[in-house]
Amino acid sequence: MDKKTLIEWDKNYIWHPFTQMKYWLEEEPVIITEGRDCFIKDIDGKWYLDGVSSLWVNIHGHRKSEIDEAIKSQLDKIAHSTLLGLCNEPSIILAQKLADLLVRHLSSGDPLIKIFYSDNGSTAVDIALKIAYQYWTNLGIKGKDTFVSLKEGYHGDTIGAVSVGGVELFHKVYKPLLNRSIQASAPYCYRCEFKLSFPSCNFACLNEMEQILKENREKIAAVIIEPLVQCAGGIIVWPEGYLKGLKQLCTKYEVLLIADEVATGFGRTGKMFACEHEEVTPDIICLSKGITNGYMPLAVTVVSKKIFNAFLGDIEERKTFYHGHSYTGNPLACAAAIANLDIFEKERTIENLSAKIELLRERLNEIAQVENVGDVRQKGLIAGIELVKDKKTKEPFSYKEKAGLKVVRLARKYGVWLRPLGDVIVIMPPLVISVDNLDRLLNVIKNCIIETIS
Repeated sequence: MDKKTLIEWDKNYIWHPFTQMKYWLEEEPVIITEGRDCFIKDIDGKWYLDGVSSLWVNIHGHRKSEIDEAIKSQLDKIAHSTLLGLCNEPSIILAQKLADLLVRHLSSGDPLIKIFYSDNGSTAVDIALKIAYQYWTNLGIKGKDTFVSLKEGYHGDTIGAVSVGGVELFHKVYKPLLNRSIQASAPYCYRCEFKLSFPSCNFACLNEMEQILKENREKIAAVIIEPLVQCAGGIIVWPEGYLKGLKQLCTKYEVLLIADEVATGFGRTGKMFACEHEEVTPDIICLSKGITNGYMPLAVTVVSKKIFNAFLGDIEERKTFYHGHSYTGNPLACAAAIANLDIFEKERTIENLSAKIELLRERLNEIAQVENVGDVRQKGLIAGIELVKDKKTKEPFSYKEKAGLKVVRLARKYGVWLRPLGDVIVIMPPLVISVDNLDRLLNVIKNCIIETIS
């Protein structure tokens, strides 16, 4: 198909996510036709270093042969079979592998071993919220119908997920539709709501969280968080100790803790799961994105046996979890995920991250000195560079100035693909990116910031 026709059809028929279509219709889009390793190629034959892992899903690089072959092999058997009243081989094998992985990496609490399948991060979160609410109901405890989440938190775009979201730009318009929730201050040290500095603040944000839990414990079903890094909120990296302190508060006030590791799971923070860093085992964990290396839509919501057992009973007790999706446990997606997890072990993916994490830290320290760079934040191979109009006062650029967008558009000319979060430049490459390519990525980002706004 020729490029002109594809662009015409795109503009005539596709409504792109998180995109102001007025501007899209006025510009020429980039059409991707191929991927290989950490690069993607457009229809004109230009290759781009994929600096955001195709929206945080790619772990082992594009066109990974083991995953290609796993999907082809499964396709020769069956593409789809429902889990409603039936089983299928890949979903069973993957469930065992995930349970074993979670038990090995999150060993400080009740083992997370019961897997509920869905197809994306938003649905995984919706399932977690419903399970948390019904758990208390099944135990005969009424009134726990409220969730606590963090400002600048993001958990997806379904109504349930938006109800616990805190990114005003994304969520404000839907407030009349949302379920009950309470928002607590995020541990966003660069823009601390309390005008304090860490560690002398003594975790003022955590103290606020305790007050919320203390005053509302009878109606709170769970606290839901993105552990260590609030990604879509602007790569907000938490200070050490907040997560562990939060878990202790949830235990103290008898509310569940839901960890949304959709973005932070599968090695992104330098460990298999972000919760590992502070030896926290949540009551419920949500996983997606990197679970299939971006090959197929798949997500899981995983709970302990204790929570699972609360849903067991005779049919007339109505304790059943009445939830499901047509594509729950899809064999092709599960086959891709099995191959993806095998690669972690075979290639020692996480063990090989240390040099890259250190390089990223060193280069971010350099970038932090650039005029109009207000803050740099990093956890593992996730990083954010917050651009500001005034370094001293932290004054942000106006929305109309599109500072972040200008930087990433210039980066395209140098063969680097990025997508900002407002004026935060997001760095989240595939974990297998080479040291040389990571260095190149950071050079381009630094030079583009200097060239466009400094």
